[in-house]
Amino acid sequence: MRLKMENKASPGFWLVVFSGVFLLALQTVCGDVAYSFPEEVKRGSVIENIAKDIGIEVGKLATRKARIDVDRKNKGYFDINTNLTVSDRIDRESLCGKKASCVLKEELVLENPLELHRISIHVQDINDNAPEFSEDLISFEITESAVKGARFLLTEARDADIGTNAVQRYNLQNNEHFTINVNTDVSGRKHSELVLLKELDREKAKELKLVLTAVDGGSPQRSGTAIIHITVLDANDNAPVFSQAVYEASVPENSLLDTVVVTVSATDADTGPNGDITYNFDHVSDEHVSLFSLNHKTGEIKVIGSLDYETETSIELRVRAKDGPGLTSYCTVIIDITDVNDNPPAINMKSLTNPIPENAPPGTEVGIINVQDRDSENNRQVRCSIQQGVPFKLVPSIKNYYSLVTTGQLDRELVPDYNITITATDEGSPPLSSSKTVQLSVADINDNPPVFEEQSYSAYVSENNKPGSTLCSVSARDPDWRQNGTVVYSLLAGEVNGAPVSSYLSVNGDTGLIHAVRSFDYEQFRSFKVHVMARDNGSPPLSSNVTVSVFISDVNDNSPQILYPSPEGNSFMTELVPKAAHGGSLVSKVIAVDADSGQNAWLSYHIVKSTDPGLFTIGVHSGEIRTQRDISESDSMKQNLVVAVKDNGQPSLSASCSMYLLISDNLAEAPELKDLSYSDSNSKLTSYLIIALVSVSTFFLTFIIIILGLRFCRRRKPRLLFDGAVAIPSGYLPPNYADVDGTGTLRSAYNYDAYLTTGSRTSDFKFIKRSLFHPVFIFFAYKCNYLKLTQNDFP
Repeated sequence: MRLKMENKASPGFWLVVFSGVFLLALQTVCGDVAYSFPEEVKRGSVIENIAKDIGIEVGKLATRKARIDVDRKNKGYFDINTNLTVSDRIDRESLCGKKASCVLKEELVLENPLELHRISIHVQDINDNAPEFSEDLISFEITESAVKGARFLLTEARDADIGTNAVQRYNLQNNEHFTINVNTDVSGRKHSELVLLKELDREKAKELKLVLTAVDGGSPQRSGTAIIHITVLDANDNAPVFSQAVYEASVPENSLLDTVVVTVSATDADTGPNGDITYNFDHVSDEHVSLFSLNHKTGEIKVIGSLDYETETSIELRVRAKDGPGLTSYCTVIIDITDVNDNPPAINMKSLTNPIPENAPPGTEVGIINVQDRDSENNRQVRCSIQQGVPFKLVPSIKNYYSLVTTGQLDRELVPDYNITITATDEGSPPLSSSKTVQLSVADINDNPPVFEEQSYSAYVSENNKPGSTLCSVSARDPDWRQNGTVVYSLLAGEVNGAPVSSYLSVNGDTGLIHAVRSFDYEQFRSFKVHVMARDNGSPPLSSNVTVSVFISDVNDNSPQILYPSPEGNSFMTELVPKAAHGGSLVSKVIAVDADSGQNAWLSYHIVKSTDPGLFTIGVHSGEIRTQRDISESDSMKQNLVVAVKDNGQPSLSASCSMYLLISDNLAEAPELKDLSYSDSNSKLTSYLIIALVSVSTFFLTFIIIILGLRFCRRRKPRLLFDGAVAIPSGYLPPNYADVDGTGTLRSAYNYDAYLTTGSRTSDFKFIKRSLFHPVFIFFAYKCNYLKLTQNDFP
């Protein structure tokens, strides 16, 4: 053992001290380690290399949180680093009193894994206390009649040290009348007596003063003195005698004040003042004087202070009985303090891992708990429990240590914090308990991907929207914490109509707002889908996707497109109306389409201008031009109609066209068309017709022969009757027109049949595919049919 002690005492003193210092380092089968050293060593003195004695590496003491746990309340005398060192003054007398052996019980605790090593520290006594008398002046009154050999018991000198360091002998100043005799009782106490060697003569000396010295056996020796004052009196030859040499009593530690513990009693054979006895404590410490009182007359001992079994289990009192002249006798009172269950268990949190990650597996050790009860026997037996409903439990470990471990999977998103209440109950009667609440937080890990509030999103936008306009907002929630729960939005790569999706939409990474990058056209596409990803900022990041469907709604941004006739007089087509046409007869039909959809493509037809307003009418929804009444001779042969086609949008858009009608049964009147054309439109239609007729006249003769053959082959087929001659050319369709909903007036995939007749109400030509004929050719066919018909009129 290494001890560093500084003192200016003599070298002989330290030689004795260090000769009594030795090391006892025993590794018992239970892991006990024992050391021995003297009291009053200097703070910081090294006792021994504890790491070596318990068999672990020095560096692991710190990593395993090595510490000393003590049974004493709020008092620690040792520290531990590499060595076991003294941290506070150690006084053997205050710790153990007069006990022959003074042992301090310590516990060395190591964590990860939990280990417990019991350490026994034997504190050796040094001669640091001098003998003391309870009275500096010892008075005796001795009659002159006292005979030789008379003995007078002296006050005992008290030395707090033990063994050889306690009182070993008494010395009396040299005189002719008295000597001193020292006796040792069974307990080892040394009692001194005055022995009369020569009779007293009051006439020679009325009083004597002698010096009594008590000497201990320490090195160096210490001593204490008292003055013996002897008054020579006449006869008092009987000293008080106690009824018992030793009184024994027991009292519970929770005894009330003024509780009578025991009554001592002494008698004196003398009478009068020589027989009056008074009782006093002899050599009782201040601590014990504050606990008990002694009635000087009756010898009754009462409780006047608070007793504590955990501080002291047995108290020894010395009582002196003295008569009037001064003769004394002594007795010993031993009071045993019995334990009651007055100390609840103390719960100490020795180690705690806080916070604990939510992915910690079941069985993870969270903390170490130590439970102490200062009572004894059953009163110190403790049961420890934990509240119900938390994923933790207590696992008993070494001695009075418990490990707090998890029992299930933790989830910070469900329970972020736990208040764990630990209850310790002893087995006393009645039992006492105490509780301690441990606050434990659960640390977040990135175990939850963002979750969108809806399974899918729909956005509705009108076409021709402004770029940058907001379509909709997506929102995802992530229950994780901080960066693990911070959501960032982005568009997944993809294509819409062959273009990257980023050229159509953008998403705000922080808010989830979706914006249009450009203007949309309902006529190009009506809906599309994109995928939005929500990603958190965890490590590694987690993400989820959602589908956003964008629906483009139509606005009325397309005017009606007139297929037949060409609008604004650009067509040279003239319809022939028989003079015998009745009211309601179909004359012609205006065909129009609208690239919009829904009500924006609902077309209505109106005659806005006509040569004879009452002669013709047009179907509002069909575009069919019919006669309102029978044609009369007074009606003008040349009729010009201006037809407007309107859609049902808001605001409504429209287009117009001119329709030229000729009331005649004979194409011989055709030259009058020239006047009609120039009078109404001032166009070049007549010139174009003349050129066209000349160009195809040769071709037409051959074509007539083919037609006659076709008529013969089709004689058996049913003929459709029309009330008028209708020429329907191939109309020009907008390249982007496709009414998939069937809500428009005309589908681009339809084939149209055109029947050209005169008053004979028969059909000679049928145009099956609209893409084969230009309106000019239809007009040619019409003219040819007219010529053929006129030839048939002449057999």
